[in-house]
Amino acid sequence: MAFAFEKLIVYQKAIAFADSACATTEAFPRGYGFLADQLNRASVSIAANIAEGNGRFTVADRRNFFGIARGSVQECVALLEITHRRSLMSSDSYTTLRADLEEISKMLSGLITGLENRNA
Repeated sequence: MAFAFEKLIVYQKAIAFADSACATTEAFPRGYGFLADQLNRASVSIAANIAEGNGRFTVADRRNFFGIARGSVQECVALLEITHRRSLMSSDSYTTLRADLEEISKMLSGLITGLENRNA
């Protein structure tokens, strides 16, 4: 692994989540491309903002990007709920993906808190 962020477990989990979300949206029926696109973009945004934040030099910049990643997690929660209500994914997939988001969210909160504690 050439980049430090690739060693972060939260980054690895975010990549796995994005991969799972993209695989799930492939099965969406015609007419739901807008929802598939939004879920794919939000899920990829989580990992992308972790990576970008880790490349920043100041604590404030890092915290900002990790906060944006956490916001993308929240966006995915809403999108998963809509897809589940529209019966576009199984209950098992929904439960698994939502649990993944909960874990990623907690890890990002810990990452942000760790930055704040180091800065104090």
